[in-house]
Amino acid sequence: MAYTGIIIGFISFIAIALYHPIVIKAEYYFTKNIWPVFAIFGIMMLILSVYATQVIVSAGLAVLGITNLWSIGELVHQEKRVEKGWFPKNPKRK
Repeated sequence: MAYTGIIIGFISFIAIALYHPIVIKAEYYFTKNIWPVFAIFGIMMLILSVYATQVIVSAGLAVLGITNLWSIGELVHQEKRVEKGWFPKNPKRK
């Protein structure tokens, strides 16, 4: 039996579960201007996924890379959610 698909699906699930609070905290402490960090990590992980020799490692890095890039858009959406009052605004920011 091949468990590769299930493992990659589990990696995807974990990445989404971890990055949801990461995006919330990143916007809270650093604003959406932290997006270049997500872009750099995302691109680095995608490049590493091309050079990985094992399928699961390659897919896992690709999933994390795309999740980082997707988080850039989520930072913008998170800022809008904060403006609507759905999430707390950092009182130390102007």
